[in-house]
Amino acid sequence: MIVVTGAAGFISSCLVSRLNEDRFNDLVLVDDFSRPEKNKNFEGKKYVELVDRMDFPAWLEKNEAQVQFVFHLGARTDTTEFDKEIFDRLNLEYTKTIWKICAAKSLPLVYASSAATYGGGEFGYKDDHNIIPQLKPLNPYGDSKNDFDIWALQQTETPMFWAGLKFFNVYGPNEYHKGRMASVIMHAFHQIQEKGSMRLFKSHRPDFTDGGQMRDFVYVKDVVEVCMFLMHHRKDSGIYNLGSGKARMFKDLANATFAALEKQPQIDFIETPVDIRDKYQYFTEADMSKLIGIGYSKPFHTLEEGVSDYVKNYLLPGKYY
Repeated sequence: MIVVTGAAGFISSCLVSRLNEDRFNDLVLVDDFSRPEKNKNFEGKKYVELVDRMDFPAWLEKNEAQVQFVFHLGARTDTTEFDKEIFDRLNLEYTKTIWKICAAKSLPLVYASSAATYGGGEFGYKDDHNIIPQLKPLNPYGDSKNDFDIWALQQTETPMFWAGLKFFNVYGPNEYHKGRMASVIMHAFHQIQEKGSMRLFKSHRPDFTDGGQMRDFVYVKDVVEVCMFLMHHRKDSGIYNLGSGKARMFKDLANATFAALEKQPQIDFIETPVDIRDKYQYFTEADMSKLIGIGYSKPFHTLEEGVSDYVKNYLLPGKYY
C-alpha cells in the first residue's frame, strides 16, 4: 500500500490521481475528513482505506508491513496564521512522529517542506543542506517547515529513503477549497469572470514595479511527476527544491490568465494588506540543479502552458484532477 497524507487537500489529491493513472490503486488516504467541500477532491478516485489524521500514527505502527511508501504532504499551510503552537503541533511534532515510525520500520518517506523556509531570500534559493540552519522564514508556517528540515538533517536514524520537498508557488486543479490561500490564478479567474478585470498588489519597494514582483510558479502536475520519480528512485536522500526553476512576474501570470480566457488584460493595482506587507516575498526562484543532478529530466510546464491547461480544462468546466 502507498500512503498519502493530506489526501483531501490540493497537492495530495492530485498525487492520488497521478498514482491511479499508473494503476496504483492500493492507496491509503489520510486527512481530517470533516470538511465536505474538500472531500470532492478524492471522489471517484481509487483507494482502499480512509484514515483520520489523528489515528494515522497508530494505524501506521499496526500496518507497516503492508506499506510500501509514505507521502506525507498534509500540513497546516496558512501563512497568515500566527499561532505558533498550531504549527508546532500539526507540522513539526506530527511529522517527527511519522519520521520516527518510518525510520524504525524502514519505510521510505517523502514529506512536504516549503519555499517559505527561504524567508526574504537573504541566502538565495539553493537547496544546500549547509544553508538550512541559517535560513530566516518570515512567518510561523515557514518556521515550522524549516525547524523540521533542521531536525531531519540532525537525525542518525532515518527512513530507508527520505526526501523533503521545498514546494514553491504551486497552482492548479483541486484548490477550490483553499479560500484566501488559493493561487493567484484561481483568484484572477473568478475576478475576470465576474468583473472583466483583476487585482494585483502594488509594489511597496522601489526596485519592483507594480505587478513586477516575481515568484517561481510551478504547476501541480509537475509537482506530482517529481513525487512519482522519487517513489521509484529511492536513493539520494535529502532536501530538494521543487519549483519550475524560472521566476516570473505577477503581470505575466495575469496576462496568461486573460489569454486563456481569450480576454484583453485589465489589471487594477491595490495596496498590499498591512498584515502581510512586512512578510511579503518579492522574489523567489528555485535552483533546480540538485534534483536534475540525481536524474530528473522531465521538462516543466511554462507559466503560459500551465495556466492555459488549468483554466481551460479545470476552472472553466469546474472539473477536478
